[in-house]
Parts: sequence; structure tokens; C-alpha cells
Amino acid sequence: MRVIWSDWRTRIGTLIILFYVFVATVLTQVVPESKGGGPGSPRYAGILEVPGYPLGTNANGESLLPKLVHATPPMLQMIIAGAVFSTVIATALGTVSGYKGGLVDTVITTIMDIAMTIPGLPLIILVVVIFEPESPYLIGVFLAINAWAGLARQIRSQVLELRDKSYIEASRIMNRPLRAIITDDILPNIMPFVLISFVNTARGVIFGSVALFYLGVLPVSFPNWGIMLNNAYSTGGALYSWDSLYWILLPMITIVMLSFGLVLFSQGTERLFNPRIRARHASSIDETAPMEQ
Repeated sequence: MRVIWSDWRTRIGTLIILFYVFVATVLTQVVPESKGGGPGSPRYAGILEVPGYPLGTNANGESLLPKLVHATPPMLQMIIAGAVFSTVIATALGTVSGYKGGLVDTVITTIMDIAMTIPGLPLIILVVVIFEPESPYLIGVFLAINAWAGLARQIRSQVLELRDKSYIEASRIMNRPLRAIITDDILPNIMPFVLISFVNTARGVIFGSVALFYLGVLPVSFPNWGIMLNNAYSTGGALYSWDSLYWILLPMITIVMLSFGLVLFSQGTERLFNPRIRARHASSIDETAPMEQ
């Protein structure tokens, strides 16, 4: 936590991400899932225009605040499932391929090349149409179904450079097990890149899910910001009227802020995984400990 707080980018990014987690866990219990929509509900009410509707209403008189809040948990679930799925597979295959070499490298590289030749969007649409997933976790995995291949290739290239370093050679001479060499010597050096790639995959899941929900490809089984954008465009004419522009701007700002928080967090993560910086902070804590006592 001290390392995170020492970098303003990681600090702001962490606060933004924690805010979305707070919305997904606490506000969803406080804000009712649906409000308004009845005969007496205000229609096209702007932000802070009508008491009880802080973010305004849509064409049906429904409050936009519950829609934004209750779309957050499924989005975070899709991000976690898709980004973790893609990053774990890419890191495992890329690391083993780059370090082992030989036949193992040839087989894994061939699989990567085949996966990279498959067009992503048609594959995602085909898989979604066939399986018709309703779970946010499953949708997240489908959205990142072939995003791992390019990342695995990049990780392999980095591991190829690292495996000839003197400290890794020393580990091999000492007959350290492969698992220890990968976890102790290789992964700490590539983790900043891996985490940045994790964030890029997460952003891809965000934009991909919003786009496919907007186009009506994904099943409408839970709230999503893409559905709000579709309704604002198709029924509210938000692109053509200043009076209903807020309807399309609110989900857009929500999407951009989540992506921005992830990017800021990833930019400062080198401090989390760089052993020298961690050791520096650990020594500074040890030096101040007696003074605090």
C-alpha cells in the first residue's frame, strides 16, 4: 500500500477502481433497481432537474441512476473473467515457450499463430450466437477468447531475452526447479508488462461488451451501459437533441472513467513488481519503525 500511495497515477487509478467496486457492492444494495416509469413519472428530466431523480430520466420516465449503478457489477464481472482468462493463458504459454525452447516452443508458437489468424469479432459473434451466454463471467471469457495469442507472443519475446541473463544462468547452474526460476526470476521482470496487457484486455472487454450490447448481439439478461446508449440513440434521439444529450453522455462518461482508472493504475504498477523499489520501501519502513516505537 505504501508503494501504491507513493505514485500519483497508481493512487488515482486505485481510487477510481475502488469507487466502481463501491458502486457494485454497496450502492447496488442502497439504490433500488428500478425507479419511475409509471404514468406520473417525469420524462426527459435533466440532471438535478427533478427531486428524487438526480441523474435525470429517460423517455419512459425511468431514473438513469439505478441503470448506471446496476450495470456496474456485471461489467466488473465480465472484466475480471475476460482479462484474467486471457492474461493467465498468455503468461503461462508465453513464459514456458520462451524459456524452454525446442519442440515445446515450436508447438506452442504454432498454436499462437493459428489463434492470431482467426478474426476476433466474427469468432466472438459466432460463439455468442451458438452458446447464448447469460452469465457475465462467461460473456467476459468469450469476449477475450482469442486475445491471449498476441500477448503470449509478446511475453515469449521478453522471456527469450531474459533467459540468457546471468542471474537466470546462475539459477540453472544451481539446479533450481523450473517453477522457482519462472516465479522468482522471470515473472517479476515481466509483470509490469503483463499487468499493462491485463488492463488493455480489460478495456477491450469493456468496449467490446458495450458495442455488442449496443448492436443487440449479446442477450439482454442484465443491465449494461451499451443498452443505455442504444436506448438513448434509438428512442431518445440523444444525438440530435440537446435536451436529451445527458442520456447518452452519462454512460459514456462512466465507461471512459473506468477505462481511465485502469490505465492510470497500470502505469504505476512497475513500483509494485520492481524488486529494487520494493526493497527500498521495505528498508525505509525498517528505519522508521524504531522511531515510531
